[in-house]
Amino acid sequence: MASGWDARPPWRPGRLPLLLCLLLLLQLLRSPARAAHIKKAEATTTTTTSAGAEEDEGQFDRYYHEEELGSALREAAAAGPPGLARLFSIGSSLAAGYRRGDPRLVRLLNTTDVYVLPSLNPDGFERAREGDCGLGDSDPPGASGRDNSRGRDLNRSFPDQFSTGEPPSLDDVPEVRALIEWIRRNKFVLSGNLHGGSVVASYPFDDSPEHKATGVYSKTSDDEVFRYLAKAYASHHPIMKTGAPHCPGDEDETFKDGITNGAHWYDVEGGMQDYNYVWANCFEITLELSCCKYPPASQLRQEWENNRESLITLIEKVHIGVEGFVTDSVTGAGLENATISVAGINHNITTGRFGDFHRLLVPGTYNITAVLTGYMPLTVNNIIVKEGPATKVNFPLRPTVASVIPDTTEAVVTASTVATPNSPPGTQSTHQPIQPQDFHHHHFPDMEIFLRRFANEYPNITRLYSLGKSVESRELYVMEISDNPGVHEPGEPEFKYIGNMHGNEVVGRELLLNLIEYLCKNFGTDPEVTDLVLNTRIHLMPSMNPDGYEKAQEGDLVSVIGRNNSNNFDLNRNFPDQFVQITEPTQPETIAVMSWMKTYPFVLSANLHGGTLVVNYPFDDDEQGIATYSKSPDDAVFQQIALSYSKENSQMFQGRPCKNMYPNEYFPHGITNGASWYNVPGGMQDWNYLQTNCFEVTIELGCVKYPFEKDLPKFWAQNRRSLIQFMKQVHQGVKGFVLDATDGRGILNATISVAEINHPVTTYKNGDYWRLLVPGTYKITASARGYNPVTKNVTVKSEGAVQVNFTLVRSSTDSNNESKKGKGDSADTDDVSDPTTKEFEALIKDLSAENGLERLMLRSSSNLALYRYHSYKDLSEFLRGLVMNYPLITNLTNLGQSAEYRHIWSLEISNKPNVSEPEEPKIRFVAGIHGNAPVGTELLLALAEFLCLNYKKNPAVTQLVDRTRIVIVPSLNPDGREKAQEKDCTSKTGQTNARGKDLDTDFTSNASQPETKAIIENLIQKQDFSLSVALDGGSVLVTYPYDKPVQTVENKETLKHLASLYANNHPSMHMGQPSCPNKSDENIPGGVMRGAEWHSHLGSMKDYSVTYGHCPEITVYTSCCYFPSAAQLPSLWAENKKSLLSMLVEVHKGVHGFVKDKTGKPISKAVIVLNEGIKVHTKDGGYFHVLLAPGVHNINAIADGYQQQHSQVFVRHDAASSVVIVFDTDNRIFGLPRELVVTVSGATMSALILTACIIWCICSIKSNRHKDGFHRLRQHHDEYEDEIRMMSTGSKKSLLSHEFQDETDTEEETLYSSKH
Repeated sequence: MASGWDARPPWRPGRLPLLLCLLLLLQLLRSPARAAHIKKAEATTTTTTSAGAEEDEGQFDRYYHEEELGSALREAAAAGPPGLARLFSIGSSLAAGYRRGDPRLVRLLNTTDVYVLPSLNPDGFERAREGDCGLGDSDPPGASGRDNSRGRDLNRSFPDQFSTGEPPSLDDVPEVRALIEWIRRNKFVLSGNLHGGSVVASYPFDDSPEHKATGVYSKTSDDEVFRYLAKAYASHHPIMKTGAPHCPGDEDETFKDGITNGAHWYDVEGGMQDYNYVWANCFEITLELSCCKYPPASQLRQEWENNRESLITLIEKVHIGVEGFVTDSVTGAGLENATISVAGINHNITTGRFGDFHRLLVPGTYNITAVLTGYMPLTVNNIIVKEGPATKVNFPLRPTVASVIPDTTEAVVTASTVATPNSPPGTQSTHQPIQPQDFHHHHFPDMEIFLRRFANEYPNITRLYSLGKSVESRELYVMEISDNPGVHEPGEPEFKYIGNMHGNEVVGRELLLNLIEYLCKNFGTDPEVTDLVLNTRIHLMPSMNPDGYEKAQEGDLVSVIGRNNSNNFDLNRNFPDQFVQITEPTQPETIAVMSWMKTYPFVLSANLHGGTLVVNYPFDDDEQGIATYSKSPDDAVFQQIALSYSKENSQMFQGRPCKNMYPNEYFPHGITNGASWYNVPGGMQDWNYLQTNCFEVTIELGCVKYPFEKDLPKFWAQNRRSLIQFMKQVHQGVKGFVLDATDGRGILNATISVAEINHPVTTYKNGDYWRLLVPGTYKITASARGYNPVTKNVTVKSEGAVQVNFTLVRSSTDSNNESKKGKGDSADTDDVSDPTTKEFEALIKDLSAENGLERLMLRSSSNLALYRYHSYKDLSEFLRGLVMNYPLITNLTNLGQSAEYRHIWSLEISNKPNVSEPEEPKIRFVAGIHGNAPVGTELLLALAEFLCLNYKKNPAVTQLVDRTRIVIVPSLNPDGREKAQEKDCTSKTGQTNARGKDLDTDFTSNASQPETKAIIENLIQKQDFSLSVALDGGSVLVTYPYDKPVQTVENKETLKHLASLYANNHPSMHMGQPSCPNKSDENIPGGVMRGAEWHSHLGSMKDYSVTYGHCPEITVYTSCCYFPSAAQLPSLWAENKKSLLSMLVEVHKGVHGFVKDKTGKPISKAVIVLNEGIKVHTKDGGYFHVLLAPGVHNINAIADGYQQQHSQVFVRHDAASSVVIVFDTDNRIFGLPRELVVTVSGATMSALILTACIIWCICSIKSNRHKDGFHRLRQHHDEYEDEIRMMSTGSKKSLLSHEFQDETDTEEETLYSSKH
């Protein structure tokens, strides 16, 4: 028996998930957010009805409160046949009928997954009172139990397509947040939401754009289906089918056939049934079961009798309509997330994991299309749906050619094509595209609703996202339209339109909304639109200046009211300029757009303005600041793309657009060089061209800046073809890939240069590039740091982009095999025979790709209890609980004690905890250095639980844990944390430890505090970590070393890269606008800053880590508020989850090395010097690992007794670079070659020996002279005879010992002479 939201049963294709919320199924129960899952039983069942059948259906004499319900659910799951019931944490399904062998229920449950959620609001139920029918108005709000414990009506708290304000915050409705996550994880087909207070079946929509209180029939695209489902329930209910429930107080209320459209009955904004239909594949109806909301328990038996048949009938209706599979026609594999579109019904669904789909439809004849990126759309016509079981229809989709073309010497022209479904080859299609219908001026709330609506109705080709906020906090929305929204497909160019940069120039804003409608409604049916969406990633930004728009006035011809943003700055004079220093402060809107342009590999763009009718191309200004032609290196390209727009707009092409206003104005063919028209410093189009790969023009759409609403259809008619044709220009010129000859992988940031055109472009993550060019023959060179450049001659034609791939060989200076030059061996350590290593490398590459981490998170269990902060006691118990529940991958260690003797816990997560694995990278996460900022602590606890929950369940998480040593220190300052208070956003209480010391100033060689000593001695000084991430609070940014003021920062490129990686994976941090109170104007480019530039101080943990631990460390500031409300923890986890996981991926990149001698013996404690600055040491076993920014890096390896080795390594952005360094025995003595030293030494020894011989000979002669003198003394001095005899015998050695001395060399000899 498994519990938890993540305990999802194995699901089989062809089985239909059915959600029945708050359901009285087989037994009427109430539960605190628990669920059961009924799935197909593997064993056969009997059809015998037991005598205890009635008892099996359950007792109906009382209500179940929380503890009783939990027990009942567990008993129910245990009592079910093997494989039939699984208990979850959100509900129960009882299988009494199945156990009895009821043929109808056995058949139903063998083909349907039924999920039952007895209570979405258990807190409210506990406050409610039996017998309360909800007729009184005297109770205070929430007293009756209708709302949750925070006073929120859950059925008014879901995101709504017709919302009149900001999207609802889910912080106060954790029940809604949980349900939304549940719905997103399961492809439910049908759902019932059970209520009380009347007797009727209500169906979507529950509200309307007008939000009129009652009487507005708000029809869905599937109105017939919803009416059919509602009638299916009502017609089997004895009271409901009468349509006259006669409820007290509403005796005259009637519902035809017992059903009603929700909004027609009364308007409900934020309802659950609309959310299911708009945001998911699920059709949900709301069922009001009784006039009395909480009837006496004695009536439960009758309520069951009234609803039993209706409930079972509704479940059976999950099998109507059309069902089948979408598969790859070549491999036969099921295709997930293919779009199923029904002609004439503007509501699509998507396929499941196995390519399975089930589309609810009423009886009739339908044309259905299946669409998926990388495949040709397929339409099956005249599908007949009958009453009863679903019609089976399969869609085998034919793949398009999407693989990378191998490198060739000849350039190949490829033209994008799309087949019209079911159109015979060679026939002319008479299809007429659907034109937009929504022609009116959209103020911000209207525009927001419009964008959400199309994002909801076309989820398979749209993604609505925001770049940030304007000065007045309006979202800067962008609608992405692509066959694979949210993903950059290698080889597919990216395009953007930006409208309403000047707030009072509104035509572009409305045209882009029209274009969204046009593309969405015609995708899959119109060949031109389908081809464009399948082969282009389109980004449409209707309003860059929403604040200015709200100030502008309809009918404005030439004024400047609303032109500027709310700070009164012209955004088209606010970008950095090549000729002029822009002194005005960069505006939030400008910052957001520049960050956007740096993030996506845009190829072509247009900026839509108003006031005349012309296409204006770069440059917009010149050095002199006068009106003169300022030609860019790509002047011919700009003229071509400008003409592609103007010649489709006849009035523009004529060149005299506004004769009444500007009679002398003339633009040949409707285009002009910007500076030739008038000088514009700080313009956006020039910045695009100079700072990114993107070619942008500025399009003036009409003489009137803010035309009247009645004229809007005319503008669409004039510009529709131009808008489409201009987008097609993104497919002109040259495109391709730059690949590494060694492994075939794409090279990031390789340069594509065209001879005689001084404007290179660079490659994106997969090595893909796009270079716009006019037809002609060009010499094109691809180059990258560390590689030999390659040049090709390419002929560009007019009918499509030429694909030219470049394969680059690493240069000799980058070779990793230099032994012949005396530089040591350096070789790739990849073990080709190890499939697990290759599999893990592929995983890292996948997770590094765009949306790779999103896919990981979507496939992961995330049922985390982030609803409160953990005190020290709770934290300790939580950590012990993790170790007890996951003993094989966790180890809890006490690093030391705080000043008040609380433990400083360290949790290791690894497949071999507490076992040294030097070949694996080691990462640490530290939080709570300031006790008043505990968000980091909670995030690290959530991360730990997330990893444990998903180990052995999610393959990616499992591999990351198996190959990484993860150390988590959740609270470095537990004493300060105990003093801090929740919701104190600016208070410093608890910031220091119990002795009043800021711990982030105590990381020095003479640390004084027990907390810092514990970290230094037990973690940092081990010098075995590859990366450290510290979490703090007080803003939203990432800082990198150093915190102390220094002139230069060693390895700055890598440190900044790590910080940027975290910020870029955060939804708002990378925008650089924390918008913290009292710092609303704070601007942090990219959300990243060197510590000393933000808050300079000495003794910081990250400085110590880099200097003494040889480990890069970044500090993440998670929220403006030091200690925000616990209600914000789920959203903070959601914001930081991807960034935290990105660190686990990044730690596997950089350089992995192994150092050995020629015999193969590993060399530990060798010094690895990188780029002549950063030093690391090899671990036991000779391993080392260091993180480095992508690019080429120099490595010097030094070890005692061995010759120093040098090599270069190329670091990729999506994979580790591996090197083996092989040492020779040191061949140098005193820094000189061994041969020279030996030769010199030999010669020196020979000279010394010869010199010694000569001296000996000379001294021997002197010795003989002494002997003659002694003889003479003996003859003439008899009194010395005995002495001389003694000297000539016993003391002969003493005399000979001085034979090499001069006679006057010593004091003794001088004395001896004087005696005689």
